[in-house]
Amino acid sequence: MVVKTLRTPPSLLSLDWQIEPVGERCLLIRLGQRVDPATSRVVHAVTAHLMDHRPPGVVDVVPSFTTVAVHFHPAAYARRRGLPSIQLTRQIERILGRGVPALPATGRVVEIPACYGGEFGPDLDDVARQCRLAPDEVIALHVQQPLTLYAFFFSPGNPFAGPLDNRLHVPRRSTPRTRVEAGSVAIANGISSIYQTASPGGWNVIARTPWNLFDVRRQPPTRLQMGDLIQFRAISAEEFHDTLEARS
Repeated sequence: MVVKTLRTPPSLLSLDWQIEPVGERCLLIRLGQRVDPATSRVVHAVTAHLMDHRPPGVVDVVPSFTTVAVHFHPAAYARRRGLPSIQLTRQIERILGRGVPALPATGRVVEIPACYGGEFGPDLDDVARQCRLAPDEVIALHVQQPLTLYAFFFSPGNPFAGPLDNRLHVPRRSTPRTRVEAGSVAIANGISSIYQTASPGGWNVIARTPWNLFDVRRQPPTRLQMGDLIQFRAISAEEFHDTLEARS
């Protein structure tokens, strides 16, 4: 893992947002249409700002690819003043309207080992065929540049990062697997993910990492952090087995 410090002064972000209720206990703030590093930076900055300036009744603020979910207790708002969701919406609009500072970059580039192809990456050859590349070219493109960690999704510590090189854009598999092994590195729709636990899945598995990315005994339990850059590194099957970590 390579760590460097970036001394970028914070500045106010230019924001466009839409807020809509999702049930009676959640608001969804839409901050963009495209999944990319720029939108991700806005999502993470808004999440951090709302956590620091949390309105009454808000119990959690959860970032995703282009949205932020704000979970709240309706009982924190007096009914005589209107729907709780509308009251909270107005408060969030006032907070965002005063400006949201950009988050400083973490400066962390986390190198993640991955063994490609064979039993570790059963879809590598098919991805190569779809992309009209050789398998070695797929690997070279996947490891050539760091990917921005967009969100944790699907299971604890399960990272989604991008953007992938345009030459690696493939859709999800037409037939999902009933089991994808823990540590599997998969791609689809311009994003790369790592299955933290064994589970069903429909992404294209091209590799597997020996690392365990989530451990409740650690503090924090996630090995990666929002704002990190992920750099994959190709390893041999021998190195995979020699460095395989236990999962709790």
